[in-house]
Amino acid sequence: MTVAVTKDGKNLFREAYNCLMLTDPGEKVEAVRALDNGCRKEGFFCDSQVTVLEIRKPGRPETPELVAPVNVPRRRLGSEAGRAALVHAITHIEFNAINLALDAIYRFRGMPERYYFDWLSVAADESRHFQMLNSRLADMGHAYGDFPAHNGLWQMAVKTGHDCMVRMALVPRVLEARGLDVTPGMIKRLGSVGDTDTVDILKTILEEEVGHVEIGSRWFAWWCSRRGLEPGPTFIQLLQQYYGGAVRGPFNHEARLAAGFSAAELETLEALGGRPG
Repeated sequence: MTVAVTKDGKNLFREAYNCLMLTDPGEKVEAVRALDNGCRKEGFFCDSQVTVLEIRKPGRPETPELVAPVNVPRRRLGSEAGRAALVHAITHIEFNAINLALDAIYRFRGMPERYYFDWLSVAADESRHFQMLNSRLADMGHAYGDFPAHNGLWQMAVKTGHDCMVRMALVPRVLEARGLDVTPGMIKRLGSVGDTDTVDILKTILEEEVGHVEIGSRWFAWWCSRRGLEPGPTFIQLLQQYYGGAVRGPFNHEARLAAGFSAAELETLEALGGRPG
């Protein structure tokens, strides 16, 4: 297995763990930014003595209250409260995405150096997305934690913590790729009610999330190559094993193709579950 290059810099696994377990969102954002900047300027080393701990609950604030997805209130965009609830839901996704990127660094050892820089960049981007959305919430008279949310993203992280290939398939290429599908519709609906401030933020996030999903696609393909597997059929097999076999459509073909999906994969996804969701 290829290992990250040893440098006279930060102990990457220990630093990522420390960031992951911070509970205060502001402190987490600042720590991630410092880690990303420090590693790019000074390098990092991967200390094999840092034991991988089982993380059932990453660092997060006491609120929002976490409930089952069916118990998260519906978000009607015709009112200010409904739009604030939607922004809060996306803010929660971005906060979870910070933790997911940090866990991808901390949990999976012996990867090439580029893998760790890729996920550092994702963690930094997600931190910036969280800040933008949290500021937008403040403009709307709310704060992160004001609305209930669900824990689906981290639950999938726990399910895939045993295998980096499985993680790359099911978190970036399923859960995060869903954002590529639904965000254009949100942009359109928010634009129709004149919420241009939120629209501008979502356009930035959508553009950058394509790159995040592509990172997942690239490292999934890397693992498949090492194991002598075909990425397309392997992805569908893992989807069936862990996710019930279908992802609800419609799908943003242009964005998914740019993010590393093949035309054959999209055709199969359409056949399995490409119905409006």
